[in-house]
Amino acid sequence: MKIVHIITRLIIGGAQENTLLSCEGQHRLGHEVTLLTGPPLGPEGSLMYRAQEGGYQVEVIDDMVRSINPMTDYLVYHRLIDRLKQLKPDVVHTHSSKAGIIGRWAAHRAFGGAGAPKIIHTIHGLAFTASTNKLVNGFYQFCERHTASITDRIVCVADSMREQSLAANIGTREQYVTVYSGMDTAPFVHPPVPHQTVRDSYNIQDDEIIVGTIARLFDLKGHDDLLDLAPELCAKHPKLRFLWVGDGLLRGAFESRIASMGLKDRFILSGLVRPDKIPQLVNAMDILVHPSRREGLARALPQGSLAGIPVVTYDIDGAREGVLHGVTGFVHRAFDKAALARSISALAEDASFRSQMGEAGRAFALLRFDAQVMVNALERVYAS
Repeated sequence: MKIVHIITRLIIGGAQENTLLSCEGQHRLGHEVTLLTGPPLGPEGSLMYRAQEGGYQVEVIDDMVRSINPMTDYLVYHRLIDRLKQLKPDVVHTHSSKAGIIGRWAAHRAFGGAGAPKIIHTIHGLAFTASTNKLVNGFYQFCERHTASITDRIVCVADSMREQSLAANIGTREQYVTVYSGMDTAPFVHPPVPHQTVRDSYNIQDDEIIVGTIARLFDLKGHDDLLDLAPELCAKHPKLRFLWVGDGLLRGAFESRIASMGLKDRFILSGLVRPDKIPQLVNAMDILVHPSRREGLARALPQGSLAGIPVVTYDIDGAREGVLHGVTGFVHRAFDKAALARSISALAEDASFRSQMGEAGRAFALLRFDAQVMVNALERVYAS
């Protein structure tokens, strides 16, 4: 089968990792895979090196960028039409909102009735949310409604994405299928670098409790909520420290606030790390907290579970599909910082409680979030 994947940019992020794992898995199964992507622009770091090592064809379209620009977007649209006519794929699979809209219309326009590819789109996270400007929401909803009419299947990384899309009158229920975002689970279960070695490299003592977060240092990721809670939590738990994995535009502002609270010794900011370093860093944590305000289904949730630690998150989008409340961690009412603090405290105080939840989480995540499970599910979607 000839498969073309289209995504806006290969920065370090969940949608991008999902796409690369799909390409790699389909290539191993013998499909002819091509990935069309924009340049990996942004402070989050690039995944281009991994794409180019995957064994399938990778092509960069320089003008395909995240920001909306009618002139360049129109040029990208026509370039995609031309390239798809040359590639003659059986399946065109788009990812992310902008590439999803332009890529699907290009695939629709490139062919008449005969020989037209099946058009698949994955929703990794909705572009229209309560935290976004109403005009922006309206624009994306309008585009998604019209583009759904030319889409054969809409893949969601969580059931909640389907329900929110249907509530916005995007597509029909029959078009939707849930395929949970997969990952390479082995490095989380069996980290390549020992737990204590990683902790030693960050001067973390044996008896310290590490509350970890994996996210860009950017708006809507919830770091501000943790900073609001930090003085009380640090006073209550003298051995508690925060490890923030990731980088972004707000790093300087966060570091200034941490310093102003006198908590520099209680925070470790790892900065930008390659994705292959994430498993060993998660395994150095005792609790994973993900207080994001907007996600599809955050990869950090199963990553924490796979590492055998409890996960605490807000009840947004697909969080309840990634964390079993009271079993593998806690899912609290959105933006309830007091509840977030109570769960962190309860877990910090009880090592056996952490261990119990971590074991349950690992078993759950292995069944739902392994990369091969995802690739096999996509095979069934394509076959259907």
